[in-house]
Amino acid sequence: MDLVKSILEDDQKKADLSKSTKVHKDVELEIDLGTLLASDYNVLDAKTLKSQSDLYLKNLTRDNVQLLVNKIWELPIERVDEAVVASLPKPTYLLPRSRVIPKPKPLTKWQQFAKEKGIQTKKKGRSKLKWDEELKKWIPTYGYKRAKTQEQKEWLIEAKDNDNPTDDPFTKAKTAKQERQSKNELQRLRNIARAKKVKLPKVGLPTVAKEHFPNSQQLSEALTIARTSTASVGKFQSRLPKEKDAKGIAKEVSGIKRKRKAPPLNTTEEKRRNQGLVDNVLKSSTKILRDDYSTGVAEIKQSTTRGSKKRKGALKNNKNKTAKKPKAGKGKRDLHKKIGGRKRR
Repeated sequence: MDLVKSILEDDQKKADLSKSTKVHKDVELEIDLGTLLASDYNVLDAKTLKSQSDLYLKNLTRDNVQLLVNKIWELPIERVDEAVVASLPKPTYLLPRSRVIPKPKPLTKWQQFAKEKGIQTKKKGRSKLKWDEELKKWIPTYGYKRAKTQEQKEWLIEAKDNDNPTDDPFTKAKTAKQERQSKNELQRLRNIARAKKVKLPKVGLPTVAKEHFPNSQQLSEALTIARTSTASVGKFQSRLPKEKDAKGIAKEVSGIKRKRKAPPLNTTEEKRRNQGLVDNVLKSSTKILRDDYSTGVAEIKQSTTRGSKKRKGALKNNKNKTAKKPKAGKGKRDLHKKIGGRKRR
């Protein structure tokens, strides 16, 4: 009996294995082979999910993957390098992106110029080392140790006829190199500002195409900054006829004296200015200051009214009653103490 039972169990296992590729679903899966996505809309067995969650999810995943693999085997298949490959169709399901599609990086001024003129740079395949006939050794064409090799080559500078003999040619060459580096750095910052659409400083030409030519305000600001860029802040610089400082430039250029407002011409204008100042204080966003200001005004008004009432009452009483003369000391004054008074002769 045991032998028969074991044989039956083996046959049942073989039958289960042969039927493992066939999976039954009440609602067929929506399969997108382009993205290898299978969407299962069947109702979950809540009771089995609570009692045997791991086993239930494992079997469910296995059945869905089996259905997806069955669909893949229905596609046209070919063998490439001892591997079976299936050509997937175009995807129909649009997968959402977590981030925005990156925009293409804008070209720099040189890249745009090279594209218009058809200039092609041959960076790929360029050797890092080249043979130098003067030094008789291999030197790097770019990168590490290139500057040192250039110093070894340029240890002697030929003097020209129009050069000043007192000038140091090495210092002059170093200064020119620093100026080129500063110019390249300025151009790099301009490219970044143009790519990010950031407004450039007020001096210089803007890089936006539609604002290629500066307007009168920009020219006025550039002229004012150039005139005040001296040690005396433009005090001894000559002005053009009818030249005036640019509007709002005194806040940005240190040293320029701001024009003071003229005093009020009459009481009406003075009252209007004071009223505007009080309105600005009262409209402040600081609540504590506004509360303190209002309570302080109320206390001041109350104190003034009380003081005026007391003074008025005292004046009325003084008018009705005659004031008494102060009494004398009755001869008890100490002469040794310094007390003010009329000196006796």
